[in-house]
Amino acid sequence: MAGRIPQEFLDQLLARTDLVEVINARVPLRRAGREFMACCPFHAEKTPSFSVSPQKQFYHCFGCGEHGNAIGFLMAYERLDFPDAVAELARLTGLDLPKTGGETPLSTQPLRDCLAQADRFFRQQLRGHPTRQRAVDYLRRRGLTGQIAAAFSIGYAPPGWDNLSRALLSAGATAQNLIEAGLVNRDEQGRLRDRFRDRIIFPIRDRRGQAIAFGGRALTDEVAPKYLNSPETPLFHKGSELYGLYEARNRPGPLPRLVVVEGYLDVVALTQHGVAYAVATLGTATTAEQVERLFRTVNELIFCFDGDRAGRAAAWRALLAALPLLRDGRQVSFLHLPEGDDPDTLVRREGQAAFAQRLAQAMPLADYLFAELRLQANPDTLTGRARLADLAGPLLEKLPEGHFRDLMEERLRQEAQLINTRLRPRSVKATQPADRHLRLTRTPLRKAIALLLHRPELARQALTDDAIRVGGAEPGVQLLAELASVLNAHPGLSVAALLERYRDTREGAILEQLAQWRPEVPDEDYQFEAEFADILSYLRRRGDPDEQLLETLLRRGAPRTLSAEERDALRNLGRSKKV
Repeated sequence: MAGRIPQEFLDQLLARTDLVEVINARVPLRRAGREFMACCPFHAEKTPSFSVSPQKQFYHCFGCGEHGNAIGFLMAYERLDFPDAVAELARLTGLDLPKTGGETPLSTQPLRDCLAQADRFFRQQLRGHPTRQRAVDYLRRRGLTGQIAAAFSIGYAPPGWDNLSRALLSAGATAQNLIEAGLVNRDEQGRLRDRFRDRIIFPIRDRRGQAIAFGGRALTDEVAPKYLNSPETPLFHKGSELYGLYEARNRPGPLPRLVVVEGYLDVVALTQHGVAYAVATLGTATTAEQVERLFRTVNELIFCFDGDRAGRAAAWRALLAALPLLRDGRQVSFLHLPEGDDPDTLVRREGQAAFAQRLAQAMPLADYLFAELRLQANPDTLTGRARLADLAGPLLEKLPEGHFRDLMEERLRQEAQLINTRLRPRSVKATQPADRHLRLTRTPLRKAIALLLHRPELARQALTDDAIRVGGAEPGVQLLAELASVLNAHPGLSVAALLERYRDTREGAILEQLAQWRPEVPDEDYQFEAEFADILSYLRRRGDPDEQLLETLLRRGAPRTLSAEERDALRNLGRSKKV
C-alpha cells in the first residue's frame, strides 16, 4: 500500500508535519526538557511515560512500548489504515495527494468514487424520481423537515432492481467496484441487483465527511428487514463506525458530550430538536472500538436506549464495552426511556428542554452497574452480599488503574459490607512495562545506527570512512551504509521520514527500536562525533582480514594448542604489525 504513494511525497508530508501538534490536539502534552510527555493514550497509567521527540518527530511509550511517527500515531489512535492516515495528514498540512497515471495512489479510491456517486444519486432521487412522494410523505410523518433531511444528506432508493447500478455503470464504474463497495449483489443468474430498493437512505460518513456506507429504512413496517445496512467492505467496518459522528463533530460551538442512541431516525430527530450531539450504533451491540472512538472526541458519553428488554440488554453490553476504557476523566451515564418510547418519539412529544432534563438526570455508570447487580444478588443477606462481590469483582478488574477504579472498589466494599475484607489482588500484568520493543542487546554496530538516528548529520562522517567498505561482511553494516547514503542524499530528512521508508520491514522494526535508545549522558555533554568515529574504527578492524585471523587464533587458546601452520601464521601477523 505504502509503495503506491511516492516516497518523495511521504518525505515532504512528514517534513511539513509537526508531530507535537498532531498529538497535542488529541492528547494534552506537557514539556519535559527537550521532549514532551503525557499519560499514554494506548494503555492505562498514572505516571506519564509517553514521550514525544520534536527533534526526531517520533513518539515512544516506555510503559507499553508503542512508538512511531505521525502516520503511525494516526493509524493507532484514530484506527485509520495507512492511506487514510496519509490523507488525513495531507489535509492537516494543506498538501494535495499526488496522482499517478491520472489515479490517486490510494487503492480504495475507486470504491470511494462509487460511493460518492451513489450518495448523489440517492439525493437526486429524493428530489426528482416519479415515486419520490412516497418517501417525502414518510419523512413528514416522522416529523422531519426538508432542512434536516438536507443536513444529513438523506436520500431515496426508488423501486426497481438496477436503477443505481445502471446509473453508475454508465458513469464509468465497473461491476467489481460496485460489488466491493457493497452497493450491488449478483443474483443466481449472475445479474447485478441493487442492494437498496424502495428505501429511505441514510449515508454513513467517515471523519472527512465522505460516504463509506449506507443504511436503508423500508417505507412500511411490513417489509423485512426494516433496516438494511451496507455489508463489510474495505472502507466500512460496522463495529468501528457510528452514524452521525461526522455531523456532531462539525456542529457549531463546543461539543461537551455525545448521546449514543440506537437508530438513524433517533439521531436525526434529536438534532432537529436541538440535541445536536447524538450518534447511533449501526444495528449491532456497542463495541469497545466504537466507545474508544467516541472518547477520542469527548470525555462524556450518555447511552440512551429504549426502555424495553432489548434496550436494557443493549445498555449492559455498552457498559461492558466501556469498562476497560474508563481512564480517569472519562464519564459514562445511562438513560433508560419509558417503555414504548424511543428518542425520536419522546423528543417530538416532550420537546428539547424536557429531553435535555432527562439527559441531565442520566444514571452514572457506577450507580447503574450496582443497581443491575443488586437485581441479581440480594445485599440484605450474607449470601447475597457474597454473591454481589463475586459478580462485581470480575467487572471491576476490567477497569484501568486509576482513581476511578479505586473509588469503584471502595463502592463495592460499601455495597457488600466488606468491612476489613480484602478484594482479590489486582493483576500486575497490565501495570508491568512491556519489554517486547526493548530486546535488542547493545552492540557497537547497533549503537552506531542509533547514533546516526539521533544525529543524522553523522551520515557524512560515515560515508567518508572506509569502515563501511571493509566491514561489508559484518551483519548490519550494509544497513548502516544504506542509511548514511539516504541521509547524505537527502539533507534535512527527519528520522520519522527515514523510518517511514522501512515501514512493515524487518529492518524497520529494528530501526524503530534503535531510535528509542538514548545517550548515557545529556546530549550537550555527549561526544557524538568521537563515539561514532570510535565505532567506525572498531568496524574497520573487524573488517580487516588480518585482524579477523588474529582474533580467531587468539580465541583458539595458548600457542601450544595451535597447529604448526597456525603458529606460523600468528608469527607472521606479529611481524607485519611491527612493520
